[in-house]
Amino acid sequence: MDANRLNHVVRFLVRAADVDTGLGSEPAFAAEGPVVWADRRDVTDVERWRASEIAAEVGTRFTVRWSPYTASITPRDRLVCEGRIYEITGLREVGRREWIEFGAVRRIDGAGDDGTS
Repeated sequence: MDANRLNHVVRFLVRAADVDTGLGSEPAFAAEGPVVWADRRDVTDVERWRASEIAAEVGTRFTVRWSPYTASITPRDRLVCEGRIYEITGLREVGRREWIEFGAVRRIDGAGDDGTS
């Protein structure tokens, strides 16, 4: 991985707690920690039917430098890049404590792109 490719700023949204909505509970997220430079690569796009709704998603890989903070991020958390929220689907360490690659998806039909869940 070439550090010159780290040209996108990401911020992690850490799952804070579940919030009671009156009809159930939804996860709440809070921005935590520093902003991080990342390499972003879109890898897939999918369109599917779910419950009479067409949902389009794009799969993206974000690679960031390893740090104790980035190593603490889990698939329960989310990340924000250019105002768009991505759900983290997986992660893997690249090299020995050099890089962490996050697999993530986001809906591209406008849902969740405003910084809210």
